[in-house]
Amino acid sequence: MRHNYKQMETAKETSSLTTDAIFKAQVQRLHHLTVALRCLAIGLLWLTVGSLSLWSLRSEIDLLRSHFTWAAVRYGMYYNQIPALGLGFCIATTTVVLVWQSRNILLGMPPQYKKSLEMGVCRIRKQGPTHPLWKWVCQK
Repeated sequence: MRHNYKQMETAKETSSLTTDAIFKAQVQRLHHLTVALRCLAIGLLWLTVGSLSLWSLRSEIDLLRSHFTWAAVRYGMYYNQIPALGLGFCIATTTVVLVWQSRNILLGMPPQYKKSLEMGVCRIRKQGPTHPLWKWVCQK
């Protein structure tokens, strides 16, 4: 009788460890998916807003290449405010994502971000195969 009880405890611990390892792997997959989607969003932003902004600033860029002065930079930004804002937005979002990812790599994920990823995995598991991220997070 005692032998069966120990086997049941060992089976529960093994099941718990396996489930915990699977859960951690799913959280990690969700994190990697989040990073990939952010990089994709930044790429699309540069392809649309960034390229249009650079195209609008092509004459100012040509002027800066031949005679770089801070007055030329101010002139280009002042008289072309919309393309300057678009370019600034692309640079700012790229910087934010790079700093965010560097912090995660160097210091580890913050507890609140880890908690939100865990809650996200729980929501995906709860909804099941009808969730759009199910096959990337839970199936493997």
